[in-house]
Amino acid sequence: MTRYWTNQTIEGWEHAQKVGYLVGNSEFIWDELLESYQWMMLQMEKKLPNYSNEYPIWLWTEKPDLRKSGHFNGGTQAVSLEVEIQSDRVLLSDFDAWHVILNNGFFALNEEEFDSFYRGEVSITKEESWERLFNQELLTDSPWWNNAPLYFQGVTGKIEIAAIRKVRTFVARGIKL
Repeated sequence: MTRYWTNQTIEGWEHAQKVGYLVGNSEFIWDELLESYQWMMLQMEKKLPNYSNEYPIWLWTEKPDLRKSGHFNGGTQAVSLEVEIQSDRVLLSDFDAWHVILNNGFFALNEEEFDSFYRGEVSITKEESWERLFNQELLTDSPWWNNAPLYFQGVTGKIEIAAIRKVRTFVARGIKL
């Protein structure tokens, strides 16, 4: 078992307690990001055993600093859950690299490849390049991705309440939207 953390709204946590498990909720995904999330769900289906097409629950490999903003809109009542689940049920990726997919871009490993793609000179599609998101060794060897430590995030489909080890309530800092 491996330890991870996930931040959830208080309403999501209360619902999970009623039903006995936590799953992702499509209502919290902005319309412009839905295609990226659906792509991630296809990857989860390919790579994770026992995945049942739930929307992803985002996990962190390091305990989040709840004093920082960015977890939720400012003022949101939330919980940070420490969970223990099998690592083969979690698909890891780099937080910064995930933004290539969110922005619907080509996942280049260097400037030459980036330019070649946009001139139509590479043999892989944009979507095929996205698979690089999960190759940590490739990212650490890339001049475009090795300039800072990778900041790992993960996704899983479902977390049983029994897997939750600690619950910390907090009010999100930052701007109220």
